[in-house]
Amino acid sequence: MTLEATSPGANYGSTASGSSFYAAMRILPRDQREAMFQIYSFCRQVDDIADSHGPRDERLAALQEWRNDIDALYRGHPPARLADYVASVKTFGLKREDFLAIVDGMEMDVPQDIRAPDMATLDLYCDRVASAVGRLSVRVFGMPEEDGVLLAHHLGRALQLTNILRDLDEDAGLGRLYLPREALLHAGITSNDPSRVIAERALPKVCLPLAQRAKAHFEKSDEIMARNKRRAVRAPRIMSKYYHAILDLLLERGFAAPRTPVRVSKASRIAILLRYAFF
Repeated sequence: MTLEATSPGANYGSTASGSSFYAAMRILPRDQREAMFQIYSFCRQVDDIADSHGPRDERLAALQEWRNDIDALYRGHPPARLADYVASVKTFGLKREDFLAIVDGMEMDVPQDIRAPDMATLDLYCDRVASAVGRLSVRVFGMPEEDGVLLAHHLGRALQLTNILRDLDEDAGLGRLYLPREALLHAGITSNDPSRVIAERALPKVCLPLAQRAKAHFEKSDEIMARNKRRAVRAPRIMSKYYHAILDLLLERGFAAPRTPVRVSKASRIAILLRYAFF
């Protein structure tokens, strides 16, 4: 699952999203908590590169430097900015390919802004910026391999699709459009201009099926968490409930313009934390 991913990219620096991430992670034992904050820090730094306003070639070069540093970490020669990661990689068996997948996902927005990707590309994007983070996270949480990978797959996609639906207007302001091309065409929308698409009257016909897809992923992730030890799934369950609440608010509000921002109330966030953090 993503560490509070929000489109564009994954915006790991978001204050609102960061609050629920910190709440979910603070309940973990120290070594797990430190590993999760390292993963979060890594994601935030590469995301900041992808979403910066610097020249695209410079951003691509900076992301390549991160790939080189990850390779050095796994060769036993960690650069200074990854020196603290050595213990976590060894203790939790964090995989090099998952770190690299996150960089690859952030890079998908760099050569040119994503606009109406086909469904396969959107799913790949979700896998890289969200489920790859989940694959690292479930190792830290101590989940069994098979169920951990499955949970990362489903919960990562559920969270990222929810982000995409929540941030339609914000992303359009940055020239990005993550809604799948097939869904747009099915609704009779032929443009891939973000500002035009988000004003289309047919937009709900695009968003509602995507919301249902997210709900199906939430349901699958709930099934996986229900059959695993409660302690191992406390943090992902908190993240799941928080984001499911966002999705419910989006469905209640609807997707027709004008769209008011949705936000889970402080009382609801506290209720989620109290219910799932200490059982």
